[in-house]
Amino acid sequence: MHAHNLAFDKDRLAISPQGAPEAASDADRARTFMGYRRGDGRAATRNYIGVVASVNCSTTVCRAIAEEANRRILPRYEGIDGFVPIVHDQGCGMSSTGDGMANLHRTLAGYARHVNFGGVLMVGLGCEVNQLTLYGQSGTGAEKRHFNIQEAGGSRRSVEKALGILEEIAAEVGKERRVAIPVSEIIVGLQCGGSDGLSGITANPALGAAVDILAAAGGTAILSETSEIYGAEHLLRSRAVNDAVAVKLDGLIAWWENYVALHGASLDNNPSPGNKRGGLTTILEKSLGAVAKGGRSPLNAVYRYAERVTEHGLVFMDTPGYDPVSATGQVAGGANVIAFTTGRGSCFGCRPAPSIKLTSNTALYRAMEEDMDIDCGVIASGEASIAGLGREIFDLIVETASGRKTKSELFGYGDNEFVPWHLGATL
Repeated sequence: MHAHNLAFDKDRLAISPQGAPEAASDADRARTFMGYRRGDGRAATRNYIGVVASVNCSTTVCRAIAEEANRRILPRYEGIDGFVPIVHDQGCGMSSTGDGMANLHRTLAGYARHVNFGGVLMVGLGCEVNQLTLYGQSGTGAEKRHFNIQEAGGSRRSVEKALGILEEIAAEVGKERRVAIPVSEIIVGLQCGGSDGLSGITANPALGAAVDILAAAGGTAILSETSEIYGAEHLLRSRAVNDAVAVKLDGLIAWWENYVALHGASLDNNPSPGNKRGGLTTILEKSLGAVAKGGRSPLNAVYRYAERVTEHGLVFMDTPGYDPVSATGQVAGGANVIAFTTGRGSCFGCRPAPSIKLTSNTALYRAMEEDMDIDCGVIASGEASIAGLGREIFDLIVETASGRKTKSELFGYGDNEFVPWHLGATL
């Protein structure tokens, strides 16, 4: 058998009855993590300050601002995790209306208000389509501030102007200290990338078991990657809490079928060369594993890309399967932790939300241990159970939310992984 002579049959597999996830124990419901309680009541897992570009034209200046702030300001504030440049390649040369602009606006607005940013400075050029006025007016205290490079008098002057503003923000944000917060306020974005034939057998079901524990304790898990649940979406649909949620999921699948057809593509062409070398042949095999990340919990809501997540338990967000784009939407929606499974060795990290990496096989863990946090390959070898690894992953999520550094954080990932979903024409 070869990938070239195997294809996905549109008939869906029959739904096998699944038992409900176990109810949360009193200990899980009472469990806390050490996080930051913001003034508006939300719970943060990190205490960063963001430097957000409204347009590609201000990205170089934003990087320079963050670099100088990390060099000149950060050493004086132990309570701040760092200054993070949030930069991208959009913001102009696009329509001011339509899906493309709506997606970009939701994404940037989500990052500007993200709970893991104690404060945000947004920098524009001045003449772009994505005007700073779309994001509200400058406030007082450790809130977001705005200015345009053209109005500041140029690039170097913009850096100096920004450092003055960031000094004020840091003086307030640096006072924040971790306090005990219920685990019900953890929001985990679920990701898989570089999947292989073991992903749906080890790492993804183990992550699903952790999700069931978190959801039962009142926390939130965001399952995404619509193009990678194709063929198995009915398994997720069967767990929708009501018809409205099921219909919204159906609508996403129909939109994606039309979207790829417009570009002469097929959703069955989704598995990458690495996926196929790892043992995945069609989108169905990949999708069965992807859905497993959601465990057995009921599906409580369906959201648009980068839409703010308000429901607790397991929810779904419409995103592509491309990991940086998908994770960007989840973080914009409020994820304060990312849990990322991989079988081939995907290197990914995220800021401001820390990213936990889970391997599907032990060979990968040993080869790339410097990037991977948990080896789920021990399930395949019989050394551990799915339930046991699920508990270990849940514990690591709580420890990470409390400040434990992940491997990707220790390396320094996160400055280049902000990738908003690009929709619409470039004009």
